[in-house]
Amino acid sequence: MRLKEDLNPMLLLLFHLTVWIYTAITFLPSYLLSWVSRSHRNFYGSEEERAKRPKACSVLGRSEGPYRAVSATKRLLSSLHPGVDTLDKMFEYAAMRFPQRDCLGTREVVTEEDERQSNGKVFKKVVLGAYRWLSYKEALTAATQLGNGLASLGQRPKTNIAIFCETRAEWLIAAQACFAYNFPVVTLYSTLGGPAIAHGLNEAQVTHIITSRELLETRLKAILAEVPRLQHIIVVDNTPTTWPGFPRGISIYNMATVQKLGARPDKATFERKQPLSSDIAVIMYTSGSTGIPKGVMISHSNIIASITGMAERIPNLSEEDTYIGYLPLAHVLELCAELVCISYGCRIGYSSPQTLADQSTKIKKGSRGDTSVLMPTLMAAVPEIMDRIYKNVMTKVEEMNSFQRTLFILAYNYKLEQLSKGYSTPLCDRLVFRKVRSLLGGRTRVLLSGGAPLSAATQRFMNVCLCCPVGQGYGLTETCGAGTICEHWDYSTGRVGGPLVCCEIKLRDWVEGGYRSTDKPHPRGEILVGGPNITMGYYNCEAKKQEDFFVDENGQRWFYTGDIGEIHEDGCLEIIDRKKDLVKLQAGDRKSTHRVSCLPSD
Repeated sequence: MRLKEDLNPMLLLLFHLTVWIYTAITFLPSYLLSWVSRSHRNFYGSEEERAKRPKACSVLGRSEGPYRAVSATKRLLSSLHPGVDTLDKMFEYAAMRFPQRDCLGTREVVTEEDERQSNGKVFKKVVLGAYRWLSYKEALTAATQLGNGLASLGQRPKTNIAIFCETRAEWLIAAQACFAYNFPVVTLYSTLGGPAIAHGLNEAQVTHIITSRELLETRLKAILAEVPRLQHIIVVDNTPTTWPGFPRGISIYNMATVQKLGARPDKATFERKQPLSSDIAVIMYTSGSTGIPKGVMISHSNIIASITGMAERIPNLSEEDTYIGYLPLAHVLELCAELVCISYGCRIGYSSPQTLADQSTKIKKGSRGDTSVLMPTLMAAVPEIMDRIYKNVMTKVEEMNSFQRTLFILAYNYKLEQLSKGYSTPLCDRLVFRKVRSLLGGRTRVLLSGGAPLSAATQRFMNVCLCCPVGQGYGLTETCGAGTICEHWDYSTGRVGGPLVCCEIKLRDWVEGGYRSTDKPHPRGEILVGGPNITMGYYNCEAKKQEDFFVDENGQRWFYTGDIGEIHEDGCLEIIDRKKDLVKLQAGDRKSTHRVSCLPSD
């Protein structure tokens, strides 16, 4: 997408002359200092050449597949480190390698006040301070003490426990505590209605739940009578310490109190029953957009395989990276993204959509949002967030004077052309796009969009203005979030990349819809995803499990996604339709109904 040019010819000539002079001046130093980089490119190919290389191929040579990543044609990968096959081992491994490095960060609230708008409405605004960090060693200790404390309160291995909480450091500490003590974690979206929450808690027979003060008071309190098995509520906030007005038979504790209980010497003798890789780690309830929420059973090995595949697509991932966590951790996309970071020793700073940027709704004017303070290098986003950034930037462009707007459009279209050739544009990045990039802290180097299709216009705009790759991915809760992710040098739009190294993809003919693997120019059909990341099915829903999952002759699990895909020549997948079942009504008419599965943005 090029921005519309209505430019003075002399200004256009001046711009191109400036770019030419800059290129000429910087060519020799760049040439002399980049021989290592050139050698690397000669070995691996230029950005443009790599973008054209095959990303995946059919291992049997058939148009229906299965298609695997070119680096995993012989064997799908299922683990990052030898012997690290469960999530508790992964966290312990990270704490051993990076004990003193920052792990989980939270901003302190300096002031909180009500701000009255011109229309009379009152909004709560905050001023936030610096991030305060727990090291990997401290986070592991906190999780161990919490797990021991939960066991002291009667929580038993292989007995479900729920986490119903906003995205924050305590969520991940609680999850790691449960992983270590083999307590399957039931996750529930905070946006679910009361009946859906009660259904999930009752179906999973939950007796212990970890939540926040706000959600306890606004969502849980009203349905406690409908959840008769619930006995213990652990609140992650430190205040208040007493909870009057709750039903008898329910005990409420602050998380710090439970951790102190678990740290007592007389409780240290509790024997921890470590999980097996085949044990359930998470029962993740979907949003229930098509009816009663379904609980997807995800094993430790499923998550380990999924994060192995995701990590392979993030270039140069290391302990020097910083990730900003703000999407719901009850979504498989955010949970796996944070666990990828943990496995590589990255630090995770927590945020929320209301405090993400300087212009966010809860940030007091004149103070800084979370991205400005944290300056993350890695970020996951959903199209809604990215569309919001796109619209904000375009509004500011329209408010520019004629010269500024002309310069922006020239730089945008010039960089768009250079990206298509595989070249960088350091002058434009520094002089024109630096302010746009600063919206996300100025250091973002990888931005992954998932959960729903990202428009080509928004993706291209983000690639240009944020000065970092913006890739799309495809995955479902049933595939543990893993499926495909675009490689960082692939600037094409409308596609979701090739299969990850942990899974493979087949196309199944859908004759009624007119999609076949023999279609030209590209094979098309319903997408089937197989591999060690495919989850164990639905909790207490065997019939639906038999309908949506199957095991092949080699013992590998597969999932029918219901999405229609097209495989391009280079092995990249494009989502082109959604499978519909034609239902004949009593009156003789026919209507189409969507067979919906749970995407990560549910």
